[in-house]
Amino acid sequence: MGGITRRHCFKRLMTIAIAGLSALQSARRAFAEIAGVPVLKKTDRCPVCGMFVYKYPKWVAQIVFKDGSSYFYDGAKDMFKHYFDVAKYTPGKSAADITHMYVTDYYEVELIEAKTAYYVLGSNVLGPMGHELLPFKDQESAQEFLEDHRGKSIVRFHEVTLPLVMSLDRRI
Repeated sequence: MGGITRRHCFKRLMTIAIAGLSALQSARRAFAEIAGVPVLKKTDRCPVCGMFVYKYPKWVAQIVFKDGSSYFYDGAKDMFKHYFDVAKYTPGKSAADITHMYVTDYYEVELIEAKTAYYVLGSNVLGPMGHELLPFKDQESAQEFLEDHRGKSIVRFHEVTLPLVMSLDRRI
């Protein structure tokens, strides 16, 4: 008898789930575009290192300028490099032209304001470009991560300096 097997049911459910997820992502993109929020595209490259950012959704960071232009990064580290030398990566613009900065919360995998985030340094978790500042929306999450992943410290946005960011590239 040619009844429906468990395997067939599983395949159908997976197909439906994938289609639903794809539809949800498309709806989010459409809503963001209507709301005027820049949307990450497959062709977006980090202006600091040149990597395709779309491949690393857990690490995405973003800077938005007054003129509506925005740039995506494959991690908070490269976003900070741009922030500390805006003219180098976006000639004709300055830090005063920045309206918003976002980083991706490591646990929630959602964009949060970079200036209110807590950043863990010195953990055993590496980003696409090596050692990173790992962002969290609250201190409790950052502390939990620090303890679980041998982090060294938690810093706030105003404590991040260019020498600190550059030191992450020199760690082995």
